[in-house]
Amino acid sequence: MALSIKEMRNKLDNDEIKSENLFEESVKKANYYQKEYNSFVTIVSDYKDYGQRETLLSGIPYALKDNISTKGILTTASSNILKNYVPVYDATIYKKLKESGAILVGKTVLDELAMGGTGTTGHTGIVRNPWNKERLIGGSSAGSAAAVALGIVPFAIGSDTGDSIRKPAAYGGVVGFKPTYGRISRYGLFAFASSLDHLGVFTRNVYDCAMVMNIIKGHDDNDMTSLPDDGKDYIASLERSVKGKKLFYIKEALDNSNKDLELGKILNNFEKVKEKCKKLGIEVFEESIDKDLLLALYPTYMSISCAEATSNDANLTGIHFGVRGEGNTPEEIIKDARTKGFSELIKRRFVLGSYILQKENQEKLFLNACRIRRIIVDKINKLFEKYDGIIMPAAAGIAPKFGESSDKLSDKYLILDNHLVIGNFGGYPSITIPSGFIDEMPVGVNITGRICEDDVVLNIAYQVEKSMEYANQVALGDDKNV
Repeated sequence: MALSIKEMRNKLDNDEIKSENLFEESVKKANYYQKEYNSFVTIVSDYKDYGQRETLLSGIPYALKDNISTKGILTTASSNILKNYVPVYDATIYKKLKESGAILVGKTVLDELAMGGTGTTGHTGIVRNPWNKERLIGGSSAGSAAAVALGIVPFAIGSDTGDSIRKPAAYGGVVGFKPTYGRISRYGLFAFASSLDHLGVFTRNVYDCAMVMNIIKGHDDNDMTSLPDDGKDYIASLERSVKGKKLFYIKEALDNSNKDLELGKILNNFEKVKEKCKKLGIEVFEESIDKDLLLALYPTYMSISCAEATSNDANLTGIHFGVRGEGNTPEEIIKDARTKGFSELIKRRFVLGSYILQKENQEKLFLNACRIRRIIVDKINKLFEKYDGIIMPAAAGIAPKFGESSDKLSDKYLILDNHLVIGNFGGYPSITIPSGFIDEMPVGVNITGRICEDDVVLNIAYQVEKSMEYANQVALGDDKNV
């Protein structure tokens, strides 16, 4: 049976179960589902007792995305160039979870170096959606989303640079939360695009998400971008009344003038969510944003993220660490290591990033993208003077079948499938919760709020979640074979 964190906590506190039993059950499930779904790069088989801890996560099993540093444990970022890399230090988030008594079950598969949104480019193979093996679960935090959707663990840690927690959460029927930029220390996270990168959480309900956030948030001297602890108890904030809260959605992003059948079903689902909000006393309004600005979301994201990734990953040379290249000179060694070590997608992004950062292109491409980002953030901040948040469908459709989605630019659903990046541009807290099913696949709704109002976003999401019946979903139910 797939228990929530809260349920596990109650059983542990009442001596109905031992932490070792929970760990063994999670490891058993991880191994059982690995061949079919490929959630993990590494499964930790040895139970580590960190001693008695007086925290809500003490004894609770969890999974960690494999771009987060774990001393003495293989950490590959799902890339061939790092397939033998074992870190010599712990990421702050991993250290905090160890100190809380949470028990690591394994390191999860991601799109290589966290770039991409399909869950298909990791060096150990593709991650399949637990609701339908013919469909992807999205990325880059694919393995973390799948591990929670399968009921292997009650929570998993992921990273989110454009939508890499929140869209897989929608495709996997689970909760995915990206807090305010800096709310969680990124020390030990392999950087993708530093101005956009966030760490966050997958759970099967919002309450569990608040439990984890209370443990992992806070300032870190090793991360100069980290924020002071806000001192808020996110669990206590959940039960506050949301009556009078005001949310908006973006009119242009929900355009279905082409009468697309699948998008129509998504919009029908969204209408039902809006009705739930209104019954809770939440006012939901339509707002219009310049369509040209919205169409700039994806190219702006690609320009900034590829440029920053090219700089951040310049250390992957095959000399300092990771898989060493062959050659007689440093240049030959680096060329060989990067040619063999990176997939086509990564090479394409590095070439694009290098082009954008060339001296003659910086003003036109990189700095203009930064200006457009600022215009977008200013527009959203202006709207946040009137509203408590944005509410939107988390994706423009159900999880695509393999072969239907790629990393390349597409005109289909260009705005609705990329609006989640607004949360990264502005560093806003943003959460996806399950909102129903379309063609037997889960879909989700996203709520994004003001900077540093993580408690407000969690509160609204919790109350909306309670008005529906999609919390605590497990894709395969109680699989009797496990």
